[in-house]
Amino acid sequence: EVQLVESGGGLVQPGGSLRLSCAASGFTFGSYDMNWVRQAPDKGPEWVSGIDSADGRTLYAGSVKGRFTISRDNAKNTLYLQMNSLQPEDTAVYYCATNDGLKGPGTQVTVSK
Repeated sequence: EVQLVESGGGLVQPGGSLRLSCAASGFTFGSYDMNWVRQAPDKGPEWVSGIDSADGRTLYAGSVKGRFTISRDNAKNTLYLQMNSLQPEDTAVYYCATNDGLKGPGTQVTVSK
């Protein structure tokens, strides 16, 4: 079965850190560009970051650049998102996704005092 499953979300105070993981199965993970996308309450989806399959090149939305780091371990079929200096506006459900629309159920990140 082709699937993506995110984990690592939770409640964190402003300024804190979380590391999200996304386990992939059922397809050749290493051949796919991967992304993190988030959706805050009552807002549309926001692309957060992407990583290239060929050379590991990374891209970030301006809102997270310098605070978030995307990485992947192709041997473990896993995508990561290290999130530092979290702020309340980072509160959202975070999804990993391929460019052709496959995505997981998401993991909730809440940043609050």
